[in-house]
Amino acid sequence: MEKFALKDINQAAQTFIAQMGDNKIFAFYGKMGAGKTTFIKALCEALGVEDTVNSPTFSIINEYDMPNRKRIFHFDFYRVNNIQEALNFGVEEYFYSGNFCFLEWADKISALLPDDIVSVYISENEDGTRNIRF
Repeated sequence: MEKFALKDINQAAQTFIAQMGDNKIFAFYGKMGAGKTTFIKALCEALGVEDTVNSPTFSIINEYDMPNRKRIFHFDFYRVNNIQEALNFGVEEYFYSGNFCFLEWADKISALLPDDIVSVYISENEDGTRNIRF
């Protein structure tokens, strides 16, 4: 488990990236306001994304370009009402694209998640620091 202050989020992202291995699909879990989107933003920036990274709450998915011509797909399933809705926009094609997929509120589509997904848990401490484990 890694503990970090928000001011050190960029270093926490670098540490996380160093431990990602060959994994491409990550589901981020935590309460509303725990810092899932903030951490994903730091990950994207550390991976070279120059686009503005923000929550895809209303669009459900944001796509970001990386310098190596790969893409990052950032999902927020909070507003997805059922699995069929996710299937309709081709979520499985994204999962098997070979690109990074960062998922928030993945529990809403748990039946569709691939076996090799990495679960990432973010929680907030009383002092405002965050714990992250995967």
